[in-house]
Amino acid sequence: MSGEIGYPRTPLHPAFDSHTMNSPLSNPIEDLLLELAQLFQWPVMLLVLIVFGYAILKLGAFVVEGARRLRRPHEVLLLPTGSRHSIESLELLVLRELEGLRLCSRIAPMLGLVATMIPLGPALVAVSAGNADNITSNLGAAFAAVIVALLAASITFAIYTVRRRWLLQELNQLLTGRE
Repeated sequence: MSGEIGYPRTPLHPAFDSHTMNSPLSNPIEDLLLELAQLFQWPVMLLVLIVFGYAILKLGAFVVEGARRLRRPHEVLLLPTGSRHSIESLELLVLRELEGLRLCSRIAPMLGLVATMIPLGPALVAVSAGNADNITSNLGAAFAAVIVALLAASITFAIYTVRRRWLLQELNQLLTGRE
């Protein structure tokens, strides 16, 4: 190691090798954080794809549900009818029906941000090294992931908003019918 203060280590991402790891200015805590961030890149991108798939499935179900509502506008289609359900259980059912959409619309943008920030470190290192190919490969996937995540969030938020109104209208119809 001829004069270097660092320690021998194999980085998880090649862009970190020459500029961050094992340099005289390298800090073991920073090295650990950089390696941890790189460990999360693929799981986060996989989660973005899962969230997008969920949004597409919910969009299909929403279109089918909307078509049913157009054919039968005044019927209760989503909530169970009958007097055996208490008001509280119906309210819980409404919340449970909306929970996945609500979570997806809030978590997807965060996943997109994380998916963008992780490759930004190697891209900045590539900028300082003048390596344009590495910049493109790092940032291309990062921006694609954030776009997909924002699309998933937008789709699920729109569905959440409309379904919430539908469910509350049905709940109101059921409660009015009981009086």
